[in-house]
Amino acid sequence: MATSMVFIAFMIAISIISMSKFPLTEAGTSGFSIDLIHRDSPQSPSYNSSLVPLQRSINGLIRSYNRLNRFTTDYSKKSTGTDIISDNGEYLMKFYLGTPPVPILAIFDTGSDLIWTQCQPCIQCFKQKYPVFNPANSSTYEKLACGSSSCKAFPDSTCDKNNKTCLYSQYYADGSFTNGIIVNETFTLGATKGRNISFSNAIIGCGVKNDGIFNAGESGIAGFGIGNVSLISQLSSSVKRRFSYCLVSDSSDASNSGTLNFGKKVSGPRAVSTPMVLKTGSTFYYLTLEGISLGNKRLDFFDPSIMTNATKASKEGNMIIDSGTTLTFLPTDLYSKLIKALERTIKLRRVNDPLIILDLCYYSKKYIKVPVITVHFKGADVKLKSENTFIELKKNVYCLAFGPAVEVGLFGNFAQRNFQVGYDLIKKTVSFKPTNCSRS
Repeated sequence: MATSMVFIAFMIAISIISMSKFPLTEAGTSGFSIDLIHRDSPQSPSYNSSLVPLQRSINGLIRSYNRLNRFTTDYSKKSTGTDIISDNGEYLMKFYLGTPPVPILAIFDTGSDLIWTQCQPCIQCFKQKYPVFNPANSSTYEKLACGSSSCKAFPDSTCDKNNKTCLYSQYYADGSFTNGIIVNETFTLGATKGRNISFSNAIIGCGVKNDGIFNAGESGIAGFGIGNVSLISQLSSSVKRRFSYCLVSDSSDASNSGTLNFGKKVSGPRAVSTPMVLKTGSTFYYLTLEGISLGNKRLDFFDPSIMTNATKASKEGNMIIDSGTTLTFLPTDLYSKLIKALERTIKLRRVNDPLIILDLCYYSKKYIKVPVITVHFKGADVKLKSENTFIELKKNVYCLAFGPAVEVGLFGNFAQRNFQVGYDLIKKTVSFKPTNCSRS
């Protein structure tokens, strides 16, 4: 019965999307791609050339724990998908808004839905790289009326005092927030090959009062969650409700950037897929983690031989896949099993984590080599190399890039690097394909 209700809610969301989806121009039949910019790379406006790669790794680790708090809070409150993430996103994307198009730099976030940017007249705005978007200069800017279906589809929308204009307010537990007007506007993406791709009547949050710990030069957030106002949901059938990304392993290389692909299918002999688990009202992409293997030694999250169907169902959707978190967080019991297995396997000198955050660190004069760690998602075995599992936090000090999760697990972007990670919202699957992302 619960599964049926989730399916009905999902179909209702699709019907709302079909009313508000915006048409696509200049896109090829095989999809298109844009660049993803790591916030610590030379291409980012927040790039600090004085920081060594080790410090950048430390910064990402700290942001991971900040972001985990957000997911934990949302999970316990049965999130409606209306909270935002602030400083914690790791990758940025560039798009253009309005006519004529104005550049916008936004956090790419699979953990939120709303597309929003700061707008004039600015009552309260944080510092950003590009000039704040001024609607008065755009011929295609249109405020949404309160009674419109698009306004009603927007989570927690309200009306102004004259009951004419559609408004939004979103807050986050760390004190970050954005308040403004919900509008229709032309949205343009700069494809890596070919012409720019434009969409008319995109539903955008135009924030006039915004604050928080935004410090990468971004203007706002581009939400790619599963909710009905996210960018991928609004693109809808124009990109076959598919997107994927490929994250490079070394963000300090100015010549390398990740890629964000629209409409392309992740397939091939080494591609594996796992079903999404839909949770009513949530924006997140939930997957089912069944276990972890270290080499040939399997560590199950639960013992299948003693599990009833009801118990198995309760374990489904126990992990969120997230583009904005560096570390991977495992359910506590499984995490403890992995730590013990690694301790028995790795014959290097144990050292303390310089940040006193991570539990398992070793001293090694060269990049640490460990047996392949396989993450067993339902129907998909994802094999992680050392570069996906151990992070250098100090010269010659390598730490396991995993942590314990109290409530829901997170599959972070460090583990996803050099994989083509594909999301198919029609088939409701997430796919993984090993890829050299610096050449993709």
